[in-house]
Amino acid sequence: MPPQRRHVLTATALLLFAIAGLVLHKVLGTVFLAITVAYLLVPAQRVLLERDVHEWWAAVAVTTGATLAALLPISGATYLLTVRLGPVLGFLTDLPDEITIAQYGFSHTFALADLVDPAIAAVRQLVIAVASALPVLSLKVTLFAIIVFALLLKHGAAEDALIAPIPGRYHDIVDALATRARGTLYAIYVLQAATALGTFVIALPVFLLLGYEFPFTLALVAAVLQFIPIVGPSILIGILALWKFAIGDVTSALLLVVLGGFFIAWLPDVLIRPRLSRRTARLPGSLYFIGFTGGLLTLGPIGVVAGPLAIALAVTAMDLLGDEDGSRQSKLDASDDA
Repeated sequence: MPPQRRHVLTATALLLFAIAGLVLHKVLGTVFLAITVAYLLVPAQRVLLERDVHEWWAAVAVTTGATLAALLPISGATYLLTVRLGPVLGFLTDLPDEITIAQYGFSHTFALADLVDPAIAAVRQLVIAVASALPVLSLKVTLFAIIVFALLLKHGAAEDALIAPIPGRYHDIVDALATRARGTLYAIYVLQAATALGTFVIALPVFLLLGYEFPFTLALVAAVLQFIPIVGPSILIGILALWKFAIGDVTSALLLVVLGGFFIAWLPDVLIRPRLSRRTARLPGSLYFIGFTGGLLTLGPIGVVAGPLAIALAVTAMDLLGDEDGSRQSKLDASDDA
């Protein structure tokens, strides 16, 4: 294809994509998630194809598994906001107007009366918002499944279309970015999900052993918090420990810090991450945290994926630039020596 024709077609495609983005901006997050999930699941589809499964049925099987996996966190959040709503409101309502902490000669009174009513109102507003969003959410899940299925069925054509406007001498850059993107998505989707599942399995007996009410709910919250980089379930452990300390149960607070900190906050990372981290992009934790928080605050929930992915691709581009400059400098030094 002549370069001028390629440039015109590329510009036309970008313009049409921009128009489509404006028209479909309400579902761009769903489309982005579907594209990233489909890109990550192509190897799973190839495994089925190698076992003589028809291409159509392989796409159906992988899409079904991806959709069910996507429904798990949605179901967990719905469970927490509906089934466990009563106990949460009851806990907030039963809180005393003030709490006095008196330990080792230290005494201080914290007023809670002004915090309870806003907290109850915030929880109720959250439930109303989630309930009103369920019909739209069901449509987005359906759209997610359709896009994943279509991309898996025609992923070869999609990849060819994306790489066609790029001259062949730059394909190594595309390959490097694609490798980094796949590793980052694997870390976000597979590694984090596996660690969250392991956290739930470990946290449930720990909360049962320590005698906490609603251990299933607490274990589920700990699993969800595992998706927050660096801090993770430590947030829950810290809140519960402070609560136990505030009511004067210092022994329970210390037990939770020791046992919960070891088994819930630390052990899942040690047991699961090293076994699954070979295929990840190995993005430093600090950069992952920046991408997670920045993406979440800027784009909302979709930023949990888009933020770390953007950081990872930017780091890869800088690495490629550094390698390029190093290679050019080596050639210049060699020519000077000659």
